Amino acid sequence: MTDTAPRAGRAAVAPGGRRHRSGPRAGTIAAFLTPFFLPFVLFYLVPVGYAIWQSFLVVRRTGGQYGTSYTAFGGVEQYAQVFQNTEFWASIGRIALFGIVQVPVMLFVALIMALLLDTPLLRLKPFFRIAAFMPYAVPGVIAAIMWSYLYSPQLSPLVDLLKGIGLQPDFLGPGAVLWSAANVSTWLWTGYNMLIMFSALQSIPQELYEAARLDGASNWAIAWRIKVPVIAPSIVLTTVFSIIGTLQLYAEPAVLRQISSNISSTFTPNMLAYAVASGNNYQQAAAVSVVIAVITFVLSFGFMRLTSKKAGL
Repeated sequence: MTDTAPRAGRAAVAPGGRRHRSGPRAGTIAAFLTPFFLPFVLFYLVPVGYAIWQSFLVVRRTGGQYGTSYTAFGGVEQYAQVFQNTEFWASIGRIALFGIVQVPVMLFVALIMALLLDTPLLRLKPFFRIAAFMPYAVPGVIAAIMWSYLYSPQLSPLVDLLKGIGLQPDFLGPGAVLWSAANVSTWLWTGYNMLIMFSALQSIPQELYEAARLDGASNWAIAWRIKVPVIAPSIVLTTVFSIIGTLQLYAEPAVLRQISSNISSTFTPNMLAYAVASGNNYQQAAAVSVVIAVITFVLSFGFMRLTSKKAGL
């Protein structure tokens, strides 16, 4: 009587007569995936899970002002306080206005730059490509410090120049400081988004352009009727990244706050979370952070779903 059951470690015969070992193969796959999944779990999933757990806790006090305090499960109490916080909604309003204006402007400029770099009429393309991307290489805090120097009424040569032609700019005034921060973000991220769009343009087959030119299409028609529709997925991707980045805005207004009294410690949702945490109310800060994360997910996923439906995907 022969033993037909496969034994552990025995090579299995695949269709076509080829043999493979599932054990070593699975081990190889795990070895390649571990360097990614281990940091992902330790430095992403674990902190996120801990923040969510903290958001459900509250600090109780016993014995009055000089009594003891202890941490207890409070359910959605912290979230109720977040939604009742007028400063939170004010920061959401500012960041919504920021995103509605800054994101379309930035992506439109990035698209124009990408189309210009892709046109055969432009000379010195490597120079302009590097020049457009260079601001992204500057850390956000350093960029904000640079621009704060240009915004300062006492130090800025730009302000002096504008005053010399009869203008009285107030880049740090209550009506302009939000757009001053938006200008810093636009300067920083336009080149990054441009590079994504430009890379997508490079993957378009040249045969499409040749066929369009044979049909009498101009460079303008080729740009808006062929290039832009083909790279639409890249435009959607950069829009999603920009939505996420807008809701995470922190460095630019935090730096400008050092020279402007019109930026409060709760100017953006992230600044509010930091200010709350600085007051040792970590549970409330965790709840604010979770709400920001949920809003970011809903807006990003909702935008992707909307664009997918319009594209018929």
